[in-house]
Amino acid sequence: MPSAAPDAGPRHRAPSRVVRASPCALGLLRPLLSLRSPPINRTSSRAVRREYRARGEGRGLRERAAFCSAAAVTGAGGSRGHPDVTSGGGAGPSRGAVRAEGRGGVMAEPGAAAGENGVGGRAVRVGTRRSQLARIQTDSVVEMLRELYPDLSFEIVAMSTTGDKILDTALSKIGEKSLFTKELENALERNEVDLVVHSLKDLPTSLPPGFTIGAVCKRENPLDAVVFHPKNCGKTLSLLPEKSVIGTSSLRRAAQLKKKFPQLEFRDIRGNLNTRLKKLDEKEDFSAIILAAAGLKRMGWENRIGQLLSPEDCLYAVGQGALAVEVRAKDQEILNMVSALHDADTVLRCIAERAFMKRLEGGCSVPVAVNTMLKDGQLYLTGAVYSLDGSDSLKETMQTSVNYPQKNEDGPNDDVQHVGITAKNVPGQAQEAAENLGVELASLLLSKGAKHILSVARQLNDAR
Repeated sequence: MPSAAPDAGPRHRAPSRVVRASPCALGLLRPLLSLRSPPINRTSSRAVRREYRARGEGRGLRERAAFCSAAAVTGAGGSRGHPDVTSGGGAGPSRGAVRAEGRGGVMAEPGAAAGENGVGGRAVRVGTRRSQLARIQTDSVVEMLRELYPDLSFEIVAMSTTGDKILDTALSKIGEKSLFTKELENALERNEVDLVVHSLKDLPTSLPPGFTIGAVCKRENPLDAVVFHPKNCGKTLSLLPEKSVIGTSSLRRAAQLKKKFPQLEFRDIRGNLNTRLKKLDEKEDFSAIILAAAGLKRMGWENRIGQLLSPEDCLYAVGQGALAVEVRAKDQEILNMVSALHDADTVLRCIAERAFMKRLEGGCSVPVAVNTMLKDGQLYLTGAVYSLDGSDSLKETMQTSVNYPQKNEDGPNDDVQHVGITAKNVPGQAQEAAENLGVELASLLLSKGAKHILSVARQLNDAR
């Protein structure tokens, strides 16, 4: 059974000091962002960025993305000059391929001949959002699959989602639970794609019937990061002038930081990473913006990070930093193929986080935050709920053992889901323990009044 972590026991405590960076100390920042990602991920991201630069998309990007550079990061659309579909074998992204319009407005391009080196005699079709970050993330997953299955052919199908199309409204106000996943899941249901790559934090804790998360890849840094306007180079949030405006689309971030930095103002900012950085750099509307460190790293823009927010400053979002591969639950061929991508530590941490969120019935319309750590067979989960202004909050930490051996048992329990995740290569007892930990921690917070805090937060958010 999960147990409350004793005060003297081990906790996931990041250094209490915030990380500051200046041009002369930039070299010190990179070790803090070293997340022990598989080399293939880093290689893939570099390869994709090189292709963008070769096409003119990233011309001068390195110079513009220099720490606190006064120049704007270009490419507001995030995909100008990039093909909507990449196909072929293990040779990497194809160049100069012809694009064709598929059903439902999905852009597709012919690649390897149908029936050549694919699953069931065809190419494996991988769905993704159109944004540059989504493409980089998807390309990294496809490259890992190509490493594991060099004889298979993969075709990437890109499409726009509801969240990509509605850019003038805060995410918490749109009222759609599947903002960045619905269109992709529709294509998966219609057999137009065989698997879909998501940022795990975009996936609801309850998936539509017939779908499952077949792989959770090794997590990048889940912490939040502050990117400052060039005029505020070298500062931290605590050093910004009073009434400085901070941009964030997250109620979770705003609620925590409002309480810690009451002298600052927080406003919504929408758009992909390219768009938000351009708004920051080219206008005087924002003194800084808050983004996920993982996305900046994957884009190769970690040198824009002026401050990393420790868990003491800001707990992160459920699933933040992890990539998920969604598949049809009954497609055993694809499910078995992608399951090799599971990272056991990430799976257990994210199961606990998602179970916590599900029990609270939380989402992007309420401020719910987490922090997890797996050490010496013990899984630690810190969870919190906040009022919109951060004045009212509940926060607790619990732990449980997940030190169970893998059992090689064939049978109907092989494909059991834990908060939407099917992980055949992770011990089932460990997954159950992680899920129970999330449920127990959420139940503890509910017993202390979390339901009232979240209900008021929803009502106030709806009224805004």
